[in-house]
Amino acid sequence: MRRIATSLRLRLLFGTLLWIVVSIAATGWLLQQMFSDHLARQFDHELNIHLNQLAASIEFDVAGNLSVQPLSDPRLQQPYSGLYWQIDALPGPGTRAQNALRRSRSLWDSRLQAQADQLGDGELHTHQITGPNGETLRLNERIFRLEERPQQPLRLLVAANEQWLQQPLQALRAPLFGSLGVLACGLLLAAFFQVWAGLRPLSRLRRELSTLREGGRSTLGRDHPAEIQPLVDELNTVLQNNSEFAERARLQAGNLAHAVKTPLAVMANAAQAEDTSLGHLIREQVAIASAEIDRHLNRARSAARARHAPGRCAVKPLAEGLVRVMQKVHGERALDFNIQLSDSLEFRGQAEDLQEMLGNLIDNASKWARQRVSIRAGQELGRDYLDIDDDGPGIPETQRPLVLQRGRRADEQTPGSGLGLAIVDDLANQCGCRLELLSSPEQGCRARLWLAPRSSAQPAG
Repeated sequence: MRRIATSLRLRLLFGTLLWIVVSIAATGWLLQQMFSDHLARQFDHELNIHLNQLAASIEFDVAGNLSVQPLSDPRLQQPYSGLYWQIDALPGPGTRAQNALRRSRSLWDSRLQAQADQLGDGELHTHQITGPNGETLRLNERIFRLEERPQQPLRLLVAANEQWLQQPLQALRAPLFGSLGVLACGLLLAAFFQVWAGLRPLSRLRRELSTLREGGRSTLGRDHPAEIQPLVDELNTVLQNNSEFAERARLQAGNLAHAVKTPLAVMANAAQAEDTSLGHLIREQVAIASAEIDRHLNRARSAARARHAPGRCAVKPLAEGLVRVMQKVHGERALDFNIQLSDSLEFRGQAEDLQEMLGNLIDNASKWARQRVSIRAGQELGRDYLDIDDDGPGIPETQRPLVLQRGRRADEQTPGSGLGLAIVDDLANQCGCRLELLSSPEQGCRARLWLAPRSSAQPAG
């Protein structure tokens, strides 16, 4: 029931199914009841015809003896046929009661045992009695008086086997319920189609949102049904506002970078001329401050980008460009850079974010590598990852969580602020990625960057 309560499709189908079942059941019961009532009226009408024929066939001779002319229905002549008549004499002035004064041949040597009843002249009563063979009979009776003998009231009884009434009803049930079953199946199929067709625009909207999240489009379509289009328009407005907000955030981040880093650059240049411990301290602190500013600005820009639909970028061209830069930065060491990436590999996000993360990882590997830096791609459980390997001294397993903290370095003698891996780790979390430090087969360190899953939303950081 919990699943039905949380699923619009199941709620619609369950409600429709319940209504169809109740309606079909009520319709079947009502039709059967109407047909049963119609058969009962027809059955009673036929018994009344026999009563009228019986009344018309009664005669008294001059001696006062009662005689009955044969009735037209041949069943009345066949013993125990199921159709019977009987005439009882009721007590009157100068007359006495006599049961079964006359009876049909079909009764043979039996009698209709009708219950005592108070009948008025012209009244018609209907009863159920037991027949000569133990069957249930439907009996109609009335009082009859001949004009020439009004002092002699007669009780006329006509009865028929009630099974004749039930047989047509039983014969109707199979085709009736079969037809209603076919109707119910047709209505269920129509309900399934109606729910499918009614919810199809929502499935389309979900696909558009998935494509938008993965960077395949920037807005939702404008040709949805009239009931959904207002919601789509509101979503498009939100997306546009978020895009404008992100653009302003980038602009403000750039302005802040220029406003803060320019005085720091002046301080760094002035400290270059001071070959003293104070000058060395200033240069070191300026470098730390610049790196910290870069870290927070990158985080702000990434958070702003995460507010609107991410794009896509090919990984291989971006990695090749970063390697060309590193070859110049570390040119004096003649490092061997090996790139093994597929042309079809894509990063679901902003190219600036991947460039920031991959650039820091390649730069860190270049600082520690002796001769070789490798960049490879792989996949595990449907999720892509990038491995950046170096053949340097590596990082002990106990120190790997520490180097991801701000300002912490595995070797304090190596130049740097200790913020590179921390920046990558923060940015990766914001982009739906994950950074993992492992041991490299080349005896150095392996930095594994898990890319964002293909169907996951980018976290807002």
